[in-house]
Amino acid sequence: MTRVAFYARYSSDNQNAASIEDQFRLCREQAEREGWTVAATYQDAAISGASVTLRPGMQALLQEAQAGRFDVVLAEALDRISRDQADVATLFKHLRFAGVEIVTVAEGAISELHVGLKGTMNALFLKDLAAKTHRGLRGRVEQGKSGGGLCYGYDVVKDLDTNGEPLRGGRTINQAEAEIVRRVFRDFAAGISPRALARRLNEDGVQGPTGTLWTDSTIRGHAKRGTGLINNELYIGRLVWNRLRYIKNPATGKRVSRINPPEEWIVKEVPELRIIDDELWQSVKDQQKNLASKYAKVINATRAAHANRLNQTHRPRALLSGLIFCGCCGGTYSLRGQDRYACSNHIMNGSCKNSRTIARKSLEERMLVGLRDRLMAPEVAAEAMRAYVEETNRLNRERRASEEADRKTLVNIEKKLEEIVAVIEDGGYSRALADRLRKLEAEQDELTERLSNIHTDIPDIHPNVAGVYRRKVERLAEALQNPQERDEAAAAIRGLIERITLSPGPKRGEIDATLHGDFRTILEWAVNNDKNQKTDMPSSGMSVSVVAGARN
Repeated sequence: MTRVAFYARYSSDNQNAASIEDQFRLCREQAEREGWTVAATYQDAAISGASVTLRPGMQALLQEAQAGRFDVVLAEALDRISRDQADVATLFKHLRFAGVEIVTVAEGAISELHVGLKGTMNALFLKDLAAKTHRGLRGRVEQGKSGGGLCYGYDVVKDLDTNGEPLRGGRTINQAEAEIVRRVFRDFAAGISPRALARRLNEDGVQGPTGTLWTDSTIRGHAKRGTGLINNELYIGRLVWNRLRYIKNPATGKRVSRINPPEEWIVKEVPELRIIDDELWQSVKDQQKNLASKYAKVINATRAAHANRLNQTHRPRALLSGLIFCGCCGGTYSLRGQDRYACSNHIMNGSCKNSRTIARKSLEERMLVGLRDRLMAPEVAAEAMRAYVEETNRLNRERRASEEADRKTLVNIEKKLEEIVAVIEDGGYSRALADRLRKLEAEQDELTERLSNIHTDIPDIHPNVAGVYRRKVERLAEALQNPQERDEAAAAIRGLIERITLSPGPKRGEIDATLHGDFRTILEWAVNNDKNQKTDMPSSGMSVSVVAGARN
């Protein structure tokens, strides 16, 4: 009995969720006509058809196809699988390698010819659709209408034409939001920073443009790209369209923006949508120039101070950068002024009330003391390495046993293939025999590839590695003080730490710090030895407070 898997997809552009069920209905009817058994269904909703990279449904289908769960993938049409020519070809190759055939209701069984011709046609369709959409939006902008999206300070106008069809792109000023826009412009022109502005708006309960909290980047944006509230020219009655173009990164499937040449921008005066007067707008632009000049001086001075540091951009700014989190809001702690760590959410938008900070040097010293005294004591590390050696050797033995089993299976498959080929050569061809041949060949290819990636000899870890590790642990803190060895030692420490959580302590100016990492085996061994108890050492990670009470 042929096992079939259904695949359906709809994009968010011009379809709805009912499209999925419609596609499955057509697939069920086709499967009933063919006498196929439905083994699985997969779907991707509201995801663009131009890339399969980010489609969870398609990824699950590929994984289970390789596991041999079904024999055929059935879709409404090839463009439901993908409109991207390269994606279609890749999927076709992966499924064929797994012994799975692609069939569509519209085209029937898919072959290399379909992949080439249909893939080209779908790619051309996407390009043509993009051009038509762009042309339609431009016509709307030329009439002073919105080219897409609703920016803060405006509402959508819902009108109908003489035929009862909706007129799109109409906007009108939202007076309440417009007053917030004027407030932001006035305060910024007066010298208040975007960060301080965001905090004040959040403290006053003003909802941000996306319904969430305000951030400094929401206000500041990017001047050249025209993003950010203070760079939106619509506030002075000027509609600028086609400033940016968007293309998809072929590696991730995500869209990235590129700035178009100014001569390609479409600019339309819409005085009825003006919120800010020219004088205030110019004051904001002057303040932006002043800030940019100050920042440039700071950046140049910083670069000069660090000119002799090699590979500065390839290693963390500090030993613990990126590993410290706030125990109140879960956000990151980052280095701020005077070389101190502070909660980013408290600084950026005021959404967290944790105002405690701690000097970088103080936190690093306490963390190293905790590692050395409680987690990386030589005898504890040696016992942990002994357990690691035993586990690694056990896995090696299992790996070798699995390799031997694969080799025996491969020999058996090769014998069966020879028998089937002999039958076919004697005139005993049948469809079932051919299907069996293809499946055996797929299994043969999979086993051959798996065996080719296995080292012929994987030596066991020698038990003396514990002694080597112990000696390294004993001089790790010393290595951090040596400029020639600091980078290697810092990388080793960062590899042990999952995160550090900082929370306000019970006393004023006090911070409780908790170090989290994959230390459970080491800690449990230490605790059990302290209590003179023998228990099995667990294998998963845990956290423990090792730098509590760090004062600011």
